[in-house]
Amino acid sequence: MIGNIISSISPTSVKSIDCLIVAGGGSGANTNNGNQSSGGGGAGGYVYLPSQNLAIGSYAIAIGGGAPGQGTSLTPGNQGTNTTFATLTTAVGGGAGGSVSGTWPNNGVGGSGGGGGNQMAIGGRPYNGAPGTSGQGNAGGDGGLLANEAAAGGGGAGAAGAAATSTVASAGGAGLNTLSSWFSATGLGVSGYIAGGGGGSIGGLGGTNGAGGAGGGTDGTNGTGSSNATANTGSGSGGARGAAGISSGNGGSGLVLIRYSAGSITATGGTITTTGGYTYHAFTSNGNFQRTA
Repeated sequence: MIGNIISSISPTSVKSIDCLIVAGGGSGANTNNGNQSSGGGGAGGYVYLPSQNLAIGSYAIAIGGGAPGQGTSLTPGNQGTNTTFATLTTAVGGGAGGSVSGTWPNNGVGGSGGGGGNQMAIGGRPYNGAPGTSGQGNAGGDGGLLANEAAAGGGGAGAAGAAATSTVASAGGAGLNTLSSWFSATGLGVSGYIAGGGGGSIGGLGGTNGAGGAGGGTDGTNGTGSSNATANTGSGSGGARGAAGISSGNGGSGLVLIRYSAGSITATGGTITTTGGYTYHAFTSNGNFQRTA
């Protein structure tokens, strides 16, 4: 009986694909108090799955949105949204950047964790960066050690956010460029990278804002709102500090990329590119990957 079942399976009914799944990035925190600082958002979870056996059929893909920027002062950022590829896997949304309204985890655990903020108080106290999800990202950095000091950057897919110092906010962790040929083929990514963390903002002593991590993360800011992270990179936005009415930027939305040897299967869905012996399906919004043959 077992032998009959095996012999009835067509050798073309299951074929192998490679896929990359990236969740939406987190947003940085915000404060309009001149003596406090805000952590950067973490990158969305980054999941690479090579050689996945995929039968003929339809597979739903949901792309995670980047977290909305935070417009309320003394408030952590927001967490990015998960990206899913049918039941194959889920990439976890990037963590929220840390503020000054309580201790961790007011900055959130995510695919990569949000960076820690810093509180103005006699003696001051830092807020630790949040951890990332195992296998998907890295932790955010820790905020400065004393009152008025700088905040930290969120984690990226390739590196954790560094710890901030007295007058230097830390950069967001770098993204990954191990699949740079995929990004080149599909016109995605930032200089071959994807999923960088947002930078931290400086404190009341002044100094240097943290830079966004390679892959689309944005810088922390002082006096203005931070910029939006690059769309469809899953990167985090920087922490914002300045006048009333400012906001941190939005995190970058996620994506799904599917690759297989050109001519090995027939499929529809997403934006399709064939180059270098491979066919790529790029999903930057919700859709279905339909393998037809």
